[in-house]
Amino acid sequence: MKAAAQPGMLLVATRELRWMWRDRLALFLAVGVPIIAFTILAITFSNVVMRNLKVSVVDADRSPTSLVYVQAIGSAPGVSVAERSGDMTSAMHAIRSGDAIAAIYIPRNFERDLIDRKRPQIVVLYNRQYFTPGNSASAAISNAIAAATATLPDTSPAGVRSFAPGSLVVEQYVLTNPALNFAQFLLRAILPHVLHVIIAIAAGYAVGSEFSRRSRRAWLRTAGGSPLTALVGKLAPLFGIFILMLVVDAGIIHGIFEVPFRGSSVLMGAAACLLVIGYLSLGSLLQLLVRDLASGMSLTAIFCNPAFGFAGVGFPLLAMGEFPRIWGDMLPLRWYMQILFDQAVRGLPAWASVEPFMILGGLASILFGLAWLRLRALARTVVARHREMVPAETQVRPLGMGTAMVAEMRRVLNDRGVFGFIVLAPVVYGILYPQPYLGEILRRIPVAVVDQDHSELSRNLVQTLNADEAVTLAVSADTLAQAQDALARREVFAILGIPEGTEREVLKGNKARVPAYVDSAYFLLYNRVLQGISEASGAVNVAIASHGARADGSLAHAALIRSSPVELLTEPLFNPTGGYASYVVPAAFVLILQQTLFFGGATMGAVVFEQSGTQGRRRRAGARVIIGQALAHVCLALPGLALYTIILPRIYGFSTLGRLFDLFLMALPFLLAVSFLAQFISLWFRRRETAVVLFIAASLPLFFIVGVSWPVEAIPDIVREASRAFPSTSAIDGLVRINQMGASLHDVARDWLSLWVLTGIYGFLAVAGAYLTGRREVSHGG
Repeated sequence: MKAAAQPGMLLVATRELRWMWRDRLALFLAVGVPIIAFTILAITFSNVVMRNLKVSVVDADRSPTSLVYVQAIGSAPGVSVAERSGDMTSAMHAIRSGDAIAAIYIPRNFERDLIDRKRPQIVVLYNRQYFTPGNSASAAISNAIAAATATLPDTSPAGVRSFAPGSLVVEQYVLTNPALNFAQFLLRAILPHVLHVIIAIAAGYAVGSEFSRRSRRAWLRTAGGSPLTALVGKLAPLFGIFILMLVVDAGIIHGIFEVPFRGSSVLMGAAACLLVIGYLSLGSLLQLLVRDLASGMSLTAIFCNPAFGFAGVGFPLLAMGEFPRIWGDMLPLRWYMQILFDQAVRGLPAWASVEPFMILGGLASILFGLAWLRLRALARTVVARHREMVPAETQVRPLGMGTAMVAEMRRVLNDRGVFGFIVLAPVVYGILYPQPYLGEILRRIPVAVVDQDHSELSRNLVQTLNADEAVTLAVSADTLAQAQDALARREVFAILGIPEGTEREVLKGNKARVPAYVDSAYFLLYNRVLQGISEASGAVNVAIASHGARADGSLAHAALIRSSPVELLTEPLFNPTGGYASYVVPAAFVLILQQTLFFGGATMGAVVFEQSGTQGRRRRAGARVIIGQALAHVCLALPGLALYTIILPRIYGFSTLGRLFDLFLMALPFLLAVSFLAQFISLWFRRRETAVVLFIAASLPLFFIVGVSWPVEAIPDIVREASRAFPSTSAIDGLVRINQMGASLHDVARDWLSLWVLTGIYGFLAVAGAYLTGRREVSHGG
């Protein structure tokens, strides 16, 4: 006879693996969800460079010279001319409707004014509400116009040509991502974030199930009564799975996308282990504190989902306020991401990551210790199981749409979990989510200067650089090596070198090359630092060209025409200050609204099944009942909608140009589609936590396939078409264009019609699915 297995860690781990195999939902969460999320993101970012951003051109001159500029813009690698508008009104309609990201205006008499040396303007209006594609299009257009201007013949009269001093030319040296591959940056940043949410949810599901369908006593008994053995044995299989997932993550980045790894792989592997331990412990701790599976998972989602902003990757820590910095410092993800970027991206020596590694280890240890102490306390108590009773009104079959609507609202109000999802969660997210981004604009980014010229010109350049809003002089180094040490310690994010003989070259009439070594590990920092250096060098060049003349005098004007015969005026639209919160938060609010309403609606269907079985599910069937329930969900979601589109944008200072009536008309089919989708999906759910387990990791991939952060032109067609199945894709585009860009319902007609189509499809599926499910359950004697 085979001897019984001895209690201990191995027996606990074996019990856990058997449960995962039988439960299947736990196995799918740990293995299937991350693979699906990784695959979607990898396909989304497979086009590593933004190309063919659509622009509209208004050529009011229609001369051979203006045609040169139009052709230069059309052949630029980053943009493509989508249409030749007749006037700016149609061009602005193209921007508001999404047919173009920018408009270029070449005025009448452009060629004549250029010949007459009047320095004509070319105006570029670009949509900076769509931050990344808008800035990328602006840069591509500016480069194309500069290249076209360089090909123009010199029109200055021969008799007035004289000696002109040289100028400073900034040579950019990209330190960490020379190809400026934005997709590589996003993949590195996003995949760990998606995985850390799944890790915490998986651990919470494993521990929380002991308080619902499994037995906490049996769990401790297999561990020989030791809480420490019970906790380690339960989490050990998940630890192995998620370490394997992080290896897959590295394989995607460094194998498929051929992104180099520059740092210590040993240190990076140890940091990955600490990250997994930290979030396994966090998910376990929250479940042990509340001892309710659904509530614990909701808390885990609220704690983990906004972590991407607080980690300091999308928006840098140095621009955050005190609260988001403190909150971010408490997150293991924040320190893991710092180690990841220092080692994998920047290739710093291992000593540079010792401090974040120690903090990460401390957080993981504290979280695990708290989870163990909480389990030890619970091991000494007896917890009575509580099963929520069915409210009386759910026992009555609704007779019509209005009755069904009232009954559903009562159900939601009587269920703390569902009420929390639909009503309370939007309030919590509305307060918490925007906090990291409220600094809006990066200012005073520290840079280093290596001045080896020690001339009046170099001192003027340093003073002008330090006066720029974007940067501040933090380190004045004697050698490049000293400046590089400051860069490795994260004291500065760029180095500007002024070689010996710079002023002499300028006075000889030559171009003096000034190297700028810019850290591109964080793209927002890179772009802002480069902007500050370019502005400073440009101001110094104007001073050099004018020979010290008054800035508004004729000599200065002549020098300006000689150096730049065409004036390029770039005007950002809808987000003129370039605020990061103004760009990311309104779109994220719509996605949060979809997520919370979907979780609430899907959970409600599963709750009814848990409480009343097939009888409860049959009572929710029928077209009038399903529509009534959807109307109840819409009414309950309206406060969150008003909070996100009316109240918080005004509190946070975001642009609010839309009409309230247009906002409501756009939001109505969005909320209905989400409710119908949730009711349809819930037909396959028998447990209230299933919706959270399956879809909690979907929010970030959905955000990037919408086209706000990553342009639609760079998203593969298969992903773009698949994304239209989610109401958030059309809703984010439509609501952001109405509220932040002042678009009318006519401008976003395609999005509005798409949402009504989804409403019809999901409404039909919900009705048909409920009917077929009821028939099947009746035939099986349910």
